[in-house]
Amino acid sequence: MGVWIDTDMGFDDIAAILVVAQSDYEIDGVSLVFGNAPLPQVRSNAAGAASAFGWNFPIHTGRAMPVLGKLETAQAILGATGIPTIGKSLPEASALAESDAFAALCRWLDGQGQRRILALGPLTNIAAVALARPDLAARISDLVWMGGGVTSGNHTASAEFNALADPEALSIVIAHGLPLRMVDLDLCRKVLARPEDAEPVRNAGGANAELIADLFAGYIRIGTSRGRPGMAIYDPSAAVAFVAPDIVGFRPARIDVELQGSLTRGRTVVETRATHATFNAQFAAEIDAERARRIILAALVNEARK
Repeated sequence: MGVWIDTDMGFDDIAAILVVAQSDYEIDGVSLVFGNAPLPQVRSNAAGAASAFGWNFPIHTGRAMPVLGKLETAQAILGATGIPTIGKSLPEASALAESDAFAALCRWLDGQGQRRILALGPLTNIAAVALARPDLAARISDLVWMGGGVTSGNHTASAEFNALADPEALSIVIAHGLPLRMVDLDLCRKVLARPEDAEPVRNAGGANAELIADLFAGYIRIGTSRGRPGMAIYDPSAAVAFVAPDIVGFRPARIDVELQGSLTRGRTVVETRATHATFNAQFAAEIDAERARRIILAALVNEARK
């Protein structure tokens, strides 16, 4: 079965793509969106990753700005490229061919069969389709999104980054009744990568082993540099929920997003009481963290063996 991935192409996005690529699903296309870095850098990251890992699925350029408001990126945490490293970085590669993500998504949604999307960044590209082609957006059978926070945020005390970067896009997706399944901060923080996890990758022996290990170690260092034992594996945890749903338990809920307030903008409000709200989405409430870790680490090691 073919699926679609929408991404802002940081390291954990790359790892999530590897999880999907090594599953039973075929990646029909990838759309890029601003997020970890501005869109030109996201495009550069995607070109480097495609070159390094031999990706042959089409990659399309999506939105560079949110629906409303100023550009938010995660560069303050992730560095200028959006992909920290302790050594090697993605190779310089020829620029991606110009291909419009909106048009490509519309063509794909107009196809046959289930239309499953894994979204790993701000939901701007998906919201654009919902606004302009609600008939095609209605064909989305499953939208698994890494974003939001049931209890708190990370980019601010209230808001998770992907929600804060374009809360209007999330609101549009919710308002159009798309089948949203949210994999939030609380869930992803149960799945940790520790410094020693990079060593099996480094020792895998393939052409890209050192590259993947250096990027992985750079990602893990985000957490350890703040006194934590490791780093939450955000986007790959959503990928596990996407390809191995038996590992993740979803619950129905009413999900809304706050659009106002300097301290509350981007906050996701999750109401789980059926007596208090009409449910409009699902959120990931539990995960077999060790099984998820094994799937994610295996995807990295398998790629590093090539």
